[in-house]
Amino acid sequence: MDVKKFRFAVPSWTKVLGCALVGSATIWSGNSNAQETASEPQLRVSLDTPAREVADDNGPARVAANPVANATPHPLDPALLFAQEKLDHLRKHVHDYEAVMIKQERIDGALLPAEYMNIKVRNRRERANGRQPFSIYMRFLRPNAVKGREVIYVEGHNSNNLVAHESGVLGMIRVNLAPNGTLAMRGNRYPITDAGIENLVEKLIERGTRDRAQGLCDVQFFENAKVMDRTCTMIQVKHEEEKEPLDFHIGRIYIDDEHQVPIRYEAYLWPAPGETELPLLESYTYAKLKINVGLKDEDFDPNNKNYEFP
Repeated sequence: MDVKKFRFAVPSWTKVLGCALVGSATIWSGNSNAQETASEPQLRVSLDTPAREVADDNGPARVAANPVANATPHPLDPALLFAQEKLDHLRKHVHDYEAVMIKQERIDGALLPAEYMNIKVRNRRERANGRQPFSIYMRFLRPNAVKGREVIYVEGHNSNNLVAHESGVLGMIRVNLAPNGTLAMRGNRYPITDAGIENLVEKLIERGTRDRAQGLCDVQFFENAKVMDRTCTMIQVKHEEEKEPLDFHIGRIYIDDEHQVPIRYEAYLWPAPGETELPLLESYTYAKLKINVGLKDEDFDPNNKNYEFP
């Protein structure tokens, strides 16, 4: 199949979540020699040939619907429309989930080791006995420097602070931290309030709508992309020119074909002059995703007997 590329204005909408994947190669997050365990999956990502494009041979990109009211149709609109459809699906069908989250980020120019953590997430929803707040529990699995750390955040509770404890000797102390504070943000690109799949999609749409007129890029849709054993549809945005406000060279989001939700986002930077290697900016993967498992208030209670909060 011939590969077609289409260049058009696009923003920094994919900053929200990311990793480095070169061409159609397979990548490994963390230690490539590490043994996979029941709770720590090895990350494998691969791409097939681009299977469908956002434009036809005879004209500009087709726009099924304009996601920006009273705006001139834009070639990025099909991707925004696709994202809005997934957000609608999330809000209607996905109330909570469990997963192994694999995160790797570049902070102040330095690429940090990949972090693995078990997570539980309950999305904002209206329910009979009141509003269900966004809630998240994290237990870090590796690397060893953070193994055993636990974090809980429930929107609007605990003075809107997260509660956490470290591993080892520091695990004897329970702390409450402002999500945007210096300590909570250390080693993180984004606060815990931005975590989770639904927040990811909301941010992508928000930034895409805001910045859809910025810069030139290629946009492609890939079918049969793989994230471990999951088959996905992948949308890729590529910026050729490095300039403000663009902050990544290539961004990709992978939507699980069965669950119809994003399970991976990756982004990487432009190569340094004279080099071909693409520096990783950020990556987030939701492995072993289980949807609508019926999480309860106690799943987000630091006094839960199954947790190790002091």
